[in-house]
Amino acid sequence: MEEYGAAEAESKENIWCRETVPKVFKIVCCTLPLSNTDLVSLLLASPSVHRTLLSCQPLWEVLNLRELKNAGNRLIAALSLPRYRHVKQINLEFARDVEDTHLMLIKDKCFSSLQSLESLNLNACQKISDTGIEAITSCCPQLKSFSIYWNIRVSDLGLQYIVKNCKHIVDLNISGCKNISDQGVQLIADNYPELESLNLTRCVKLTDEGLMSLLPKCLSLRSLNLYALSSFTDAAYRNLGLLSRLKFLDLCGAQNLSDEGLSCISKCKNLESLNLTWCTGVTDEGVISIAKGCTSLQFLRHM
Repeated sequence: MEEYGAAEAESKENIWCRETVPKVFKIVCCTLPLSNTDLVSLLLASPSVHRTLLSCQPLWEVLNLRELKNAGNRLIAALSLPRYRHVKQINLEFARDVEDTHLMLIKDKCFSSLQSLESLNLNACQKISDTGIEAITSCCPQLKSFSIYWNIRVSDLGLQYIVKNCKHIVDLNISGCKNISDQGVQLIADNYPELESLNLTRCVKLTDEGLMSLLPKCLSLRSLNLYALSSFTDAAYRNLGLLSRLKFLDLCGAQNLSDEGLSCISKCKNLESLNLTWCTGVTDEGVISIAKGCTSLQFLRHM
């Protein structure tokens, strides 16, 4: 009788370890924002946990190497594993050691692993140039979101590769890419009519011509960041009134914006957030026109 009881207890324990524990791990992993390092550590918990976690594909659709050292080699190693064959999101923000050579190796060795990629964050990866952009975007035909702020090595040529290889971009952040010119913005206008979010912060080579070519063609924009761009004038700002879907607009530092330009922006009925900090040419008259026209406004900053 005692032997039977011990066998039954051992059987229950095996079931607990083999079935219940892996299920609990799976629920936790799918609920909490665990890092890739945490997930890899959990794989070592037991063979049952290992099998269960590997069978949960959504766990391996995000590859977050933000701020990690040796991120370029880590990325190549991860993408070589079967579990990352359907990765949808890669974050390399502030992974400062990532270079063009890493992205070229990925193209050569891991091309198929990026065919489902939808989001790529290369923010502050300052060793990447147009060459790296060409390599990585050639692997990502389904890419929807691309961010590479604070990179002075990327130019209009890099944008040319992006629009050639990635036809479905709806979210583009090139903030601080100071070598982007009107020619690059024209590429965006001609290729991304469905663009919803665009960040041009501190793209200091842009002129009225670039903005005027962009706005009439990107009418689906919901978020537009023109922070620290003092060269634009009302001639370009008038076209902002065409963006009927716009919800977020940052014009901080728009020193040439006047009440006349602001009256055109007041046509954006769905605007919810507007930053007019350091817009020194704006008076109460312009702000009043915004208050009357932008009836959905929830946040207004003006100093």
